[in-house]
Amino acid sequence: MNILITGCNGQLGNEMQLLEREYPQHTYYNTDVEELDITNQQAIEAFVNEHAIDGIVNCAAYTAVDKAESDNQLCTALNTEAPAYLAMAIEKRGGWLIQISTDYVFNGTKHTPYVETDTPCPDSVYGSTKLAGEFGVLKFCQRTMIIRTAWLYSTFGNNFVKTMIRLGKEKSELGVIFDQIGTPTYARDLASVIMTAIEKGIQPGIYHFSNEGVTSWYDFTKAIHRIAGITSCHVRPLHTAEYPTPAHRPNYSVLDKTKIKQTYGIEVPYWEESLAVCIHKLLAQ
Repeated sequence: MNILITGCNGQLGNEMQLLEREYPQHTYYNTDVEELDITNQQAIEAFVNEHAIDGIVNCAAYTAVDKAESDNQLCTALNTEAPAYLAMAIEKRGGWLIQISTDYVFNGTKHTPYVETDTPCPDSVYGSTKLAGEFGVLKFCQRTMIIRTAWLYSTFGNNFVKTMIRLGKEKSELGVIFDQIGTPTYARDLASVIMTAIEKGIQPGIYHFSNEGVTSWYDFTKAIHRIAGITSCHVRPLHTAEYPTPAHRPNYSVLDKTKIKQTYGIEVPYWEESLAVCIHKLLAQ
């Protein structure tokens, strides 16, 4: 197949590129804004047709959650309009689309893991634009697979894990929020699931994926420091109210992964085991 990967310079896009080597039977077109502006509908149509694209993995998104509150226009262009353009273009070729979405489509007021049939109720510009993006791809491409994920980190780009390692080495004390609960997701594990879906065949619909288990940002940080061997930084728990941000964050955003596990016959790694793999790679660098 000829597969278009958007957002190839991001965390997930970079992990996808590493995994492509294990599936050399396909031709991959790894693009970021320099190669393909996905907010330009004509450019997408031309690219998809010129390269006879069979499927698209849309890893591109506006992910600056707080900045999105005051940058609605660009956030909407990338998270809502662009996915619809991709869906329209690939539908004309009878192809498939994998759209990456987020736990932010929920407001986080539940106390049990979110399933795919729960009614979305975003409470931020980022969450609202990502949900609108879901509606668009489902409307315009029959063979659409949406994967909602959460708390993404990797060895690439800027992310919570790398920030906490850096701050842990620089500071003697850190305050980290303890009353927001979720599950970290190693982008490598998400990329692996995407490749499995492509190989086994796209089953349209909405799916949830993160690593297994549950933690808070505070406990996540404690695990990061322990695995990275950082002992000189005292981490203290903060309430969300003590650390106000422009965008509301879900207090509880644990995702139920039963559907994707059963559909594709996969085992999902425990969050702390994947974290250890990632940190050991970071330290080796």
